[in-house]
Amino acid sequence: MNKTDLVDVIASEAGLKKKDAEAAYNALFGAVEKELVSGGKVMLAGFGTFKVKERAERPGRNPKTLEEITIPASKAAVFTPSKNLKDALK
Repeated sequence: MNKTDLVDVIASEAGLKKKDAEAAYNALFGAVEKELVSGGKVMLAGFGTFKVKERAERPGRNPKTLEEITIPASKAAVFTPSKNLKDALK
């Protein structure tokens, strides 16, 4: 499912025009992005939690040259599904 498909589902399920459904989609994901960038987390009851995970600097190896390198510290957005979602996927 891509953005267009999701906007279509939102429009039909909520009885909205596609333009309004796309605005709702953009507002939702914009708010999630803004919260994660500021270091917070977003908990959606019954669905899951989006949060930022910090990865420490670590040693690595260039697979082409086998040269040892240092992989810098980074941050990544992670999603943890709720128990309800996990159970629904069984």
